Amino acid sequence: MGSLETPTIAEQNGSATPAARATVDTDQNPVFAGAGVPAEMELEPEALKKRRNSVLPLDVGTRVMCRWRDGKYHPVKVIERRKMQYGGNNDYEYYVHYTEFNRRLDEWVKLEQLDLDSVEAVVDEKVEDKVTSLKMTRHQKRKIDETHVEGHEELDAASLREHEEFTKVKNIATIELGRYEIETWYFSPFPPEYNDSLKLYFCEFCLNFMKRKEQLQRHMKKCDLKHPPGDEIYRSGTLSMFEIDGKKNKVYGQNLCYLAKLFLDHKTLYYDVDLFLFYVLCECDDRGCHMVGYFSKEKHSEESYNLACILTLPPYQRKGYGKFLIAFSYELSKKEGKVGTPERPLSDLGLLSYRGYWTRVLLDILKKHKANISIKELSDMTAIKAEDILTTLQSLELIQYRKGQHVICADPKVLDRHLKAAGRGGLEVDVSKLIWTPYKEQG
Repeated sequence: MGSLETPTIAEQNGSATPAARATVDTDQNPVFAGAGVPAEMELEPEALKKRRNSVLPLDVGTRVMCRWRDGKYHPVKVIERRKMQYGGNNDYEYYVHYTEFNRRLDEWVKLEQLDLDSVEAVVDEKVEDKVTSLKMTRHQKRKIDETHVEGHEELDAASLREHEEFTKVKNIATIELGRYEIETWYFSPFPPEYNDSLKLYFCEFCLNFMKRKEQLQRHMKKCDLKHPPGDEIYRSGTLSMFEIDGKKNKVYGQNLCYLAKLFLDHKTLYYDVDLFLFYVLCECDDRGCHMVGYFSKEKHSEESYNLACILTLPPYQRKGYGKFLIAFSYELSKKEGKVGTPERPLSDLGLLSYRGYWTRVLLDILKKHKANISIKELSDMTAIKAEDILTTLQSLELIQYRKGQHVICADPKVLDRHLKAAGRGGLEVDVSKLIWTPYKEQG
């Protein structure tokens, strides 16, 4: 299950901006935390050289303080290292994980960004986890768990370690998609011939990807697509939704999965896209229809899943598109005459987004009906699965169990308070603009 929106850390620090973009200057003299003066002024040149040589090169697993793009020092763990092409024995770049932040902010850093005075020796992971766990408060532990295991609730400890080992280093640093250059967040298993590429260039219409800008420019002269392949099933103002059958457009479906994996840590990459339908949301102008996000769903789901994976691309986040995609998936379920639910497990962020949607939809109906309505009736009206309705209302303390059945208890003032807390609903889906035939009924 894909996450919907990026947490604020990544957004506030410019993970996706138009191609002209400022970068942090990493060539300035390092200023170590708490020192306020360059390191070279603290030690004599010979002493400095000895200290550097005693700790360098840093081993994988080393803990150290690192200067981040905000100019401040943060604790990191060295995940990997690589020898610099031109340099001495100790000249390495280091791939680090900021232990306070999500893995999406992992990056390669230069030696001058690291505070060598703060180097901690490599310790046994199991012992360290045990000691750290004893020292942390319950709140701190919950924060760390949410940061590191988000979306991996189905994995046991061994599987999680295997996943993180396989995907520990981002293979692609940036991509160009349309008018945006976007910093990637996670590893994506592109074919081996792209192993040496730090940047990839995507055709924003067919999603073919290339190593060089010149290749993309040549491709754009030949590519006759101005929108995703497949059928346009929704058009309202400048917004369009296209339905793509993974069986009919296999290469597009696979390329979309490669692209999505760069921004979704826990997404399983399906090479067999035949079993899926992809719904790609676009902003349209005179140049064409530009992808802003998508969701996928299985053609036939025994578990009543109406959404398998969902993503809003970083340049388009915080604009209500994630909420729109969720609402759209339920409008399709209504057209099918079925109840639906997102594929499990949900990440913490995914659950938060869905809980917000369910809250807004259900409480709007409860206000109109003054709570004189059953859970089954709510499910029939909204296409939301009864279990999701029950857990949502229970979390809001709007339901009681009396005489063997659940009874909804909703005071209008309480409903208004919960609706206010749930926030705005985002962009509305104009159902009159949806022209769509469920998959099972297509020829």
